[in-house]
Formats: sequence, structure tokens, C-alpha cells
Amino acid sequence: MLKEITNTTEKQIIARDILYKLPQWFGIPESTEEYINESKNMPFFAYFDDEKAVGFISLKETSPYTCEIFVTGILAAYHRKGIGTQLWKYFCNYAKNNGYEYVQVKTVKKGCYPQYNISNRFYESLGFREMECFPELWDKNNPCQIYIKKI
Repeated sequence: MLKEITNTTEKQIIARDILYKLPQWFGIPESTEEYINESKNMPFFAYFDDEKAVGFISLKETSPYTCEIFVTGILAAYHRKGIGTQLWKYFCNYAKNNGYEYVQVKTVKKGCYPQYNISNRFYESLGFREMECFPELWDKNNPCQIYIKKI
């Protein structure tokens, strides 16, 4: 089941529970806490298996026309089961209904780490295209690749 979460405490609980179980993507505690704290004030959608949240995605406005997938995470046991695609579709419908024309996402550039290669392939499968890479936005070991998609 997929639903929008509006309670800020529930958003933090879901994000914290999922992100800390994905250390290969979210291994820097300070950055993880920033995702948790910032996403509590954003539109936030979660996927539930029975009563347990197993995935989520949050939307950040970056301009009146563009929003960003600020953070998303799905528990490893639920990868490759279509949950990311369902979250994306829900996110995309929300974005369209709220007047956004484009979506962007930031991730680590392909070729740096196997887990981010998986993330990049997922975004590409949704129709995202590489826009620009900022080699030192985060740090030189984690070049920031920006993908964009018209919705």
C-alpha cells in the first residue's frame, strides 16, 4: 500500500528506520540525519508491506517549475519488486498535480561505486537523462550527477 505521510514525526521515523538500514548508500551519519530532518517538512510518500514502511520518497521544490527527488530509500529485501517504480509514479502524479514540469535527482556519478550504478540505471529506466555533473559539489570521491526528466 502506498500513501502520503503528513505527520512530521512519522516521516522522521520512517526515514530513519529505512536509511540506517541502507549503509551502502547512506553511510555518513551527518548526511543521513540531514535527509531525515529536512524531508520531514516536504511532501513524503511511503510504501507499506502490511503495517511496515519498506520504502519512501520525498519531494523538494527547487523552483516553481521543478521539483527534486530529495531522498528515497527502499529496504534491501524489497529491491527489484517494483516498489521504486510505484513510489516514482505516485511522486510524479503529485508533482504534475501541483504544477511542476520537471523533476531532478542528484546521485553519485556512474562508475564510482556499484551501488550507485544500480541507482543510476533505475533513474535512467524511468526516463531520466544526465544533465550535469558537479565533480566536487559533495567531495571529489563522490561526484554529483544531476539527472532531469520532463513530466
